[in-house]
This record gives sequence, C-alpha cells and structure tokens, in this order.
Amino acid sequence: MTAYGPGAKRLAVLATLASLTLTGCAADPTPSSSSSVSTAAQDVAEGTGVWDASTVHEISVDVAEDAVAAMIDTYQDSGEKEWIEATVTIDGETYERAGLRLKGNSSLRGVTDDADPTDLPWLIRLDEFVDDQSVDGWSDFIVRSNGSQTALNEAVALDLLAEAGLASEHAIPSSFSVNGADARLRLVVQNLDEEWEAENFSTDGLLYKAEAGGDWSYRGDDPDSYTDVFDQETGDDDLTPLIDFLQFVNESSDEDFAAELPERLDVESFARYLAFEDLVGNFDDIDGPGNNAYLRWDAESGGFTVVAWDHNLAFGGSPGGMGGGIGGGPGGGFGGSRGERPEGMPEMPDGERPEGVPEGMPEGSPGGGMPGGSNVLVERFTAVEEWAALVEQAEADLTEQLVDSGYAEEVLDRWAGVLTDQAGDLVDATTVQEEADAIRASLS
Repeated sequence: MTAYGPGAKRLAVLATLASLTLTGCAADPTPSSSSSVSTAAQDVAEGTGVWDASTVHEISVDVAEDAVAAMIDTYQDSGEKEWIEATVTIDGETYERAGLRLKGNSSLRGVTDDADPTDLPWLIRLDEFVDDQSVDGWSDFIVRSNGSQTALNEAVALDLLAEAGLASEHAIPSSFSVNGADARLRLVVQNLDEEWEAENFSTDGLLYKAEAGGDWSYRGDDPDSYTDVFDQETGDDDLTPLIDFLQFVNESSDEDFAAELPERLDVESFARYLAFEDLVGNFDDIDGPGNNAYLRWDAESGGFTVVAWDHNLAFGGSPGGMGGGIGGGPGGGFGGSRGERPEGMPEMPDGERPEGVPEGMPEGSPGGGMPGGSNVLVERFTAVEEWAALVEQAEADLTEQLVDSGYAEEVLDRWAGVLTDQAGDLVDATTVQEEADAIRASLS
C-alpha cells in the first residue's frame, strides 16, 4: 500500500483479480476467500480545497423561514424530504438558488416546527436549481448530525475507514449557521453521488442505497416493488443487477451460496467492512437500526461491493448524546462483536421498539435491523465458517494496522488539534479534550 500521512483519504485495491462474468462459471462447492470479481477501487488522495480537513470551513445558509416550516410539515406528514431554494455561502463564496433539503432518518425523529434550522441535518446541493454550480468541482455537501459536540467519533472513523482500504468520504469541520443564528460546529461530509463514485472507482457502475425503512428481501422482479427499499444513486435507472443479487442471497441453497457468492460479491472487502464496523463499535451499520449501507455494482466484473455509510454512532456514540457513552458500543468500542446489543440499549419483546427508534424500521427486534435483528447477507455470510474466519482475521489485521501502529492515535490528535486551535468560539477546549479522551480510551 502506498503510504500517506495522517488524514490521507485513500482507497487501496485490496485484491486485483481477474474479472469473470456470472455466466459460464463452474460452481465450486467449497467456499472461497478470494473473489472472482474486482471492485475497480482506486486510490483517493487527501482532500484539498473545500475538502481540506486541516481548516474549519465557514458555511452559512439564508433561507425563507416559511419555506423551512412548510418543508418540516411535509416531512412530518408524509416522510417526504422536499427541496427548497436557499442562498449558501462557503468560505466567502456565495451561491444563489442552491438546493436544501433534510437529510437523515433517526436524526430527524421528533423534529418539530420550532426546531432550530442550524441544528438540523441537511443536504446542500449547489446545482439543484442552477446547472453546473459547484465549488472546486463539488456540488453536494451533507451537514451531519451527531450526539456529541465535536463529532470527533465520525471524523476519526472516516479517516480510519479510508486507511483500512475501504471506500470512505472526505469530511471537514465547519462553522455552520442558518439565517444569521449563532454558528455551530458541524461535520460536513461528501454525498455518495456521481462525483464521489468517479473519485473512488475506475469503472462504470451503479450505486444503490439501502433505505432505512426497508430490508434486503427478494420481492420479485418488478422494480416498483423496491421503491421504498433501495434508492438508486448513480447511473441510468436499472435495478436488474440489484434484484438478481437479492434473489440469489435470499433463495440460493447453502451450497450454491457458498460456491457462487465470490462470483457476485467482493468477499474480502465485505469481510473487512464487517470487521471494521465491529472494530470501531458502530452498531448502526448494515444490520443496524438505520439499515446503513450502499451496494455498488461494477459494470465490468458484474459483481457487487458493500460501501460503508453513517458513522455518527462510531465508538459507542448515540443519537441522544455521546459524552461518556463514547466507547460504550458493542464490546466497548474497538474489539466488539457483531450482534451484541449496545450498552444501555434495552432488550425489547419482538416487534416492539425502544423509545426514540422511529416507526418504519423492519419488523423484529429493536429497530428490526438493530443488533439482535438481521440482515440476510450478513447472516448467511458469517454462517460460512471460512468467511467468518476471514472476518476474524480482518479484525486482527485492522487492529494491528490502525491501532497498534499508532495511526488511530495520530488521526485523533490531528482532528482534536484542528478544533482546539481553530474552533475555540464553537466548542470549549475542555470538551474537545474530554471527547477525544473517551475515544482514546476505546483505542486502548
């Protein structure tokens, strides 16, 4: 792997293998730890310009208050997230008629008409109403929510994700305000759109996002049956590869699943993904309450890779506030086990949800997809002994690579240093130190 300094955003090719088509491949009844598909991953350098994480960026939004109120009413009534027009200023440059809409699911639970817009999670799209409007070639910016005051847990997790050789997002600290309100310290990250995909992958493909209220079941070959289950983010509308994959995952025999999955999914990358999410104590992943993951289909190899998303609960964070809860996730942060209930999460009867978990989640244990719930791909993958061992080995490798090497400590110190030096008007240095120390305790 090419070495970069702390904070480098890079995507390493885990294995460059010959691509095979799905037809004409002989089924081997012995599961393989080596995929026949390539994810066409490519190196991503450290963020620059608007994605330079070494500085606190200034982002302000001016928007009609009645438009925000109407948008919130619509979301409360139907769950629909409407676009509205806003004037957005980023580091002194102003962009008229930018698009603004709510972004998130559990982070929006309980949102009310009198919510402070400066505290809400947003998706800003500069070219929603004005063609080709962008800054440094980027048009989409997600203003993330976090239960902590610093969002250090997600910032650090994203840097570690990139260092682990998995697709990640650039993230920057920002001084964010709406309609002249007092600014807040908010983490801003890339949206997984066409520009992000082109930066991270060298071939054409299709990117699908798992919806929070959906699941990974096979619902037949009618694309309309998947409207509320997966959302296609890139490429021409085509759910055929996704539907075929879901049918295989749900309906194949155990023998066929073990033999043929490496022809359909990058199993090494998936094992590393599962290991990473356990390592950083993020229960809100592919089989967590938010159903948080993307699937990318590679047009050349015909195979899928799972792409990580949503790390504001990493290191044991919770939507209601991290504080001392950092490091209280599965296994107390680093070294957790998939399927364990996070500390403080009550055990509930089947079909019931703990307070704060939104309706619309899959049926079953708390939140449906929450630990103790299920994701069919995870369940079947980890039921194969060789692949379960692959996850275990990946976690050991990542612990050595990220923790024992001191890299995670360097990343944490760098992020904390930026906030201490540049964000003193947004967050107390004592708070930065306390939240950094909680993550540091997890690393040890």
